[in-house]
This record gives sequence, structure tokens and C-alpha cells, in this order.
Amino acid sequence: MQNTKETDASLLYHEKPTPGKIALKLTKECETQEDLSLAYTPGVANPCISIKENPDNVWKYTAKGNLVAVISDGTAVLGLGNIGPEAALPVMEGKAVLFKRFADIDAFPICLKDVFLGNGKTDSKKVIETVQRLEPAFGGINLEDIAAPACFEIEKELKKTLSIPVFHDDQHGTAIISLAAILNALRLVNKKIETCRFVINGAGAAGIACAEYYIMAGAKRKNFILCDIGGAINKSRTDLTPERQKFADATDTKATTLAEVIKDSDIFLGVSVGGCVSKNMIKSMAEGAIVFPMANPVPEIYPNEAIDAGAAVVGTGRSDFPNQINNVLGFPGIFRGVLDTGAGDINTEMCLGASKALADLASEEVPADIYAILSAAYPEDAARGIFDDKNPLKFSYILPKPFDPRVVPRVARNVAEAAMKTGVARIQIRDLDGYEKQVAKRMRIIK
Repeated sequence: MQNTKETDASLLYHEKPTPGKIALKLTKECETQEDLSLAYTPGVANPCISIKENPDNVWKYTAKGNLVAVISDGTAVLGLGNIGPEAALPVMEGKAVLFKRFADIDAFPICLKDVFLGNGKTDSKKVIETVQRLEPAFGGINLEDIAAPACFEIEKELKKTLSIPVFHDDQHGTAIISLAAILNALRLVNKKIETCRFVINGAGAAGIACAEYYIMAGAKRKNFILCDIGGAINKSRTDLTPERQKFADATDTKATTLAEVIKDSDIFLGVSVGGCVSKNMIKSMAEGAIVFPMANPVPEIYPNEAIDAGAAVVGTGRSDFPNQINNVLGFPGIFRGVLDTGAGDINTEMCLGASKALADLASEEVPADIYAILSAAYPEDAARGIFDDKNPLKFSYILPKPFDPRVVPRVARNVAEAAMKTGVARIQIRDLDGYEKQVAKRMRIIK
């Protein structure tokens, strides 16, 4: 690791004044003998008996309804790869910080050891069994940084066997946010998702999940070409997982390289490695090209290079470039809506509701009080007029910003509405307008 100023600041941030980024906070007073007798023995026996008689009372008498477990085995952490569970812990703590800061959800980082096969890859069965045993304590499970293909099997089995929602953010978070960005970008270039040709570089958890999600939103499978370390995925390949084989079966391309398949495509999505896309590749794309190079910290191509080469709309995973495709726009509000409705699942309709919420917000006039908040958080963007006009949607603003206080309430509202409509909600919210305002008020007091 280089001993840079940025590295020193990051290490100091994580070390002082207390190691780590999270701590436990009490929600009840415990200052007197009576408080103690209520918090623990003998008073605690009463909610225990009540829950034993009616298991649903666990939501009434415990913190389960606002607890999310952030679970990883450390096999696919950020761009660092398989660094192990201990080294993954700062990332999981960071996820817990974002849950609390943006949605007032209490999240616990849980990094698993000894869940590996002899070849060092994830043993899906061990992860599944471990998470299943955690179900009584949590209201939701957020899987994080688990390498493909194990992540697919783990999420699928947990969604089938648990009564609480399970969400693999690396798959679905990226898909939800990027779809919102695509929908708005298509409006700007006057194209339809059904007719667009997609090229996705990176066929791991995020790349495959994004493609499948876009198809659910109207894109055609035959219009997708995915690339991995072995090149373009097509029928000639014999080394494909079942998830990748679906895309090989649907395409008639015989091209083998990214440079070949990107030609005449409408949308490029990069969830791979930095610097793998050239200006000439972008020049070969269709007019009005949408380019999302999301590798971090170095994107597949830098935005200025993509725009110089003719790209119409560019978004990355970085906060220092326009149009950041950031998962924090999604998972806090999604889980807020899920927990508030007691939903037992996070289904496609709920995810699409989140995408729609984000896409719509980028086209809504920014109220004066929100404008003041955004101007303070993003002074350079405000100076460039990013948040101006009755409809602020523009080539440099296709998604709302993470610190826009409208994001979590709107996403939560749409997710809650979809949960109720699809029958997975345990709690019914009658007044969705009132609920959105209630969440907004709750967010204003979070520190």
C-alpha cells in the first residue's frame, strides 16, 4: 500500500478516536434499579413468554424489525478481490454506516470464516447454513462481496428458505441504480430500451444481474453481448456457467473481442477492470451512445475521453465525475420500505419501483429547502446549474445525488407500495403520501 496523504487520512479515520465506524446505542433508559429489572431479569421474562406464545410478537418487543445483517465471506471485496473475512470487515462496517446515516436502519457487519472449499472458493452450502441460523435475530439480510457463481446459489436458496428478505447488493443494487440512469439517458437520446443493443464487460454477479434486470424492464435478451476474461460470450464458448450460457444461447455473434462487439452498440456497461476501453471503441458505437464505465477507482474509460469520442451520456461509479451510479441511492431506501411493511421478500416489482423513484426524482424541480442542502453538499455542481430548472434532467444529471434528502423517502414509498401490491407485506400502509413525509422527517434527525 502506498503511503499517500489519502491513505494516511483513511487509516486515521478508521483508527481514531475509537477503532472502527459503528457502535451500539441504547433505545431505553437503564439508570435505575427499576430500569434494570425491566431491561433484564425479572421483567424481560414477560416479552419472552409473549413471543413464545405468539412468535409474531418478536417484531413488537425486539429490535428485529430494524436490524439488517450485512454478511460477507470476503471473496469479492470492492476491486480488491478475495482478501478474506477480516480484511473485508471495514467495508461491511462502512455499509452499516450508510444504512444508519441514510435510512436509520441498524445494520451489523458479519464476516464469515471457514466457509471455503479446498480450492479457496466459497462453499455455498456452509454460507447458506450459517445465514439460516441467524434468521431469528434480523429483519433482513444484505449479502455483500461474495464472489460468483456462489453468490447466485446462496441468494437463491436463502430467498427460498428464509421468511425475511434477502438482498445481494452487488447484483441488484447496481442493476437498480443503473437502470434508472439508463431510462433517463434514453429519454435524452430519444431511444427505446426494447430496441437498444447492450454490451456488458464483466460477466460476474453485477454484470449478469444487470442484464437480467434490464430484460425484466423491457430489453431483449437477443440484444445483449456479455464479455468476460475469456472474451465475448457466444455459442462457441465451452467454459460457461449456466448464468452465462443463457446469453450465449440468445446471441448469434461470432465476434470474440470487446472491440468487435462494441461496434454499433447503443449502451456500454463496464463492471470489469480499468482502462480496457479505448476512444476508438467508443467512436465505433451507435449515435447517441450511453457509456457507463463503472470500474473503481479507475474506470474502463475516463468520462472526458468517452465524451471526446462521441458518447452522449456517461456515468461512472466515482463521486468526482458527473452521473455517479452509486448503490447508496438504492439499498437504504429499499430496506426502509421493506422493514416498514414487514415484507418477507424483495421481489422484482419492488426493485423496479426503486428504479422508477430514482428516475422520476431526476426530472422533478428541486424545492428551495432541498436546493440549499444540495448546494452545501455539492457546491461545484450547484455552481454549474446542475439542480436548476423545473426539469433538471440533463446529460450531466441523470440521477439524483446521494445526499438529496428526497431519495430514501421516495424509494421507500415506491418499494412499500410494490410490496403491498404483490402481497409480500405483513404491514399495510394506508397513506403513502403520509408515509413518505414520515420517513423524510425521520431522516432529518439522523446524525
